[in-house]
Amino acid sequence: QVQFVESGGGLVQPGGSLRLSCAASGFTFRMFGMSWYRQAPGKERELVASITSISGTTTYADSVKGRFTISRDNAKNTVYLQMNSLKPEDTATYYCNAQWGYAYDYWGQGTQVTVSS
Repeated sequence: QVQFVESGGGLVQPGGSLRLSCAASGFTFRMFGMSWYRQAPGKERELVASITSISGTTTYADSVKGRFTISRDNAKNTVYLQMNSLKPEDTATYYCNAQWGYAYDYWGQGTQVTVSS
């Protein structure tokens, strides 16, 4: 059974930092590309950052480049999102995603990030 445990969300002031974690189980983690998505109220879900399975190549949305860093620890079956210099517009529910080709696409339950003074 595929399971995700997401943690690290919360309330932070503008300019602050948070580190999201997503611990996965129930599938061969090292074989999957991992991503973080986010969805703000009234908006579509958007891709924030991705990291590939083998080479660990990363990609980022333009809105978070230079501020967010995605990483993975295959020994711990965990993907991370380090978020620095947070802005109010980063407020959203953040979702962990695992994908292998077009056949396997798994989602976490989401963790809330609120950036506000």
